[in-house]
Amino acid sequence: MLRVDLQGGFGEKGRTSIAVSDGATRIMLDAGIKVGAAGDEYYPALARPVADIDALFISHAHEDHIGALCRLLKLGYGGPIYMTAETRAEMPAALAQYADGEELKRCPPAEGQIRIFRPGDVLEAGSMRVKTGSSGHVAGGVWFSVEHEGQRLVYAADMVPGSAVFDMQPLPACDLLMLDASYGSDTVSGAERAREIASWVAARRNGCLLPTPLSGRSLELMAALDLPFAIEAGMRAPLAMQIGAAGALRPGIAESLREKLADAIDWQAGRALPDRPLLVHDGMGVAGPAKTAIPMADKEDYPILLTGHLPKGSPASLLAERGRAAWIRLPTHPTLPENLALWEDAGRPAVLGHSCELDVLRQMRDHLPVLQTEFRTGQSFSILQSGEIT
Repeated sequence: MLRVDLQGGFGEKGRTSIAVSDGATRIMLDAGIKVGAAGDEYYPALARPVADIDALFISHAHEDHIGALCRLLKLGYGGPIYMTAETRAEMPAALAQYADGEELKRCPPAEGQIRIFRPGDVLEAGSMRVKTGSSGHVAGGVWFSVEHEGQRLVYAADMVPGSAVFDMQPLPACDLLMLDASYGSDTVSGAERAREIASWVAARRNGCLLPTPLSGRSLELMAALDLPFAIEAGMRAPLAMQIGAAGALRPGIAESLREKLADAIDWQAGRALPDRPLLVHDGMGVAGPAKTAIPMADKEDYPILLTGHLPKGSPASLLAERGRAAWIRLPTHPTLPENLALWEDAGRPAVLGHSCELDVLRQMRDHLPVLQTEFRTGQSFSILQSGEIT
């Protein structure tokens, strides 16, 4: 029997985290923070002390999946931390922007704790087997499948089945599927949204601001654009690393992205905004160069396009609320048809959805009746041998 503790991301967006136990071994999948929250709500709601965690697995280096890592270390976690090489490379920037500064200074991740694996590897934690696969969300991003005595739980983390850039490996059949429900019942495909974004930017080719996460959506935006653009100078090396990640990208896309990156001009904070589209990170305006560039663009009436999640109270959200910024969501999570297909391919198992608010989850249930919406962050359940959740 597998015991599951929902530690963040269920009935809410952010601080994504679950813990899984077979009675002898306990593992934790992801340790995110919740942008816009404060105090304990910023971090995962740990069901048990960190001393009980035997292994920690990180799916990718976005803040809502890795931002609480230093908090766990401060609380005394000293076990192995499993992640891909790409996640390891992006981890310092993510923690510098979203971890508590004092915790990062005093409790940085120790190199001796980090265990590198490749997407597709099968890892061992006690009697549990943890299978991994590329998620299509970012270079080095993965989903996790936890197996024990014939039972299997699949935690999708963040994934993009229809990515124009990143490869995604199929999910295995399972007893419980924890889907990335970020977009709820949205049916608009990534290709359609990419065309809409390309049209918006083309109409403002002489200058517009595109805030974006450093990894993942940055390459999706680059793939969608077919005109000269600029990037914040500090993004160049991380973008080049993502483009060069072995096996992470769909066939044929790397060379096109490499050429676009070579042609992009560098922009640095403090300089005049360029006469072409400008990509800066992060996508919410709460950290990174976007924290400087967004107020600057707002003051100068420079067009702004937001393409991702807008946490309440964030600079990006406030701009959108007063009509100062346009918003066209570029799918970097599954659309409703993609989630329905994932569920079918996994054998129609029991389903939970993470990374969305309750009202959005309930709308999604109208299309996927087996979706269980009664579970929230802070709750726990068991998966019986029959596959029943109780």
